[in-house]
Amino acid sequence: MPVFIVIIVFSLAAYVYYKIKFFKTKKEIEKKWLSAKSSIALGLFVFFFGINRIFITQTTVTVIIGIIFIIIGGFSIYTGFKAYKFYLPHILKEREQM
Repeated sequence: MPVFIVIIVFSLAAYVYYKIKFFKTKKEIEKKWLSAKSSIALGLFVFFFGINRIFITQTTVTVIIGIIFIIIGGFSIYTGFKAYKFYLPHILKEREQM
């Protein structure tokens, strides 16, 4: 499905973008915040890759692997979002002080 391929490419690009910003920043709290954002992007990549895999070929092995990717991606999205929400107030407070 072309829609999933576009989402996969954009989420992989977002992951690379946030990882580059992660290595460029010096502040520890901002590193954790960027790491959470990159975790969400990587989770989206794995999640939609699993969905795309199920739609392309529907053998038993492919469906099982796709479901595993969907679960791992969903877990990564969930934990990344929780970390993002946790570090966001700290980032905002730090930017107010500047």
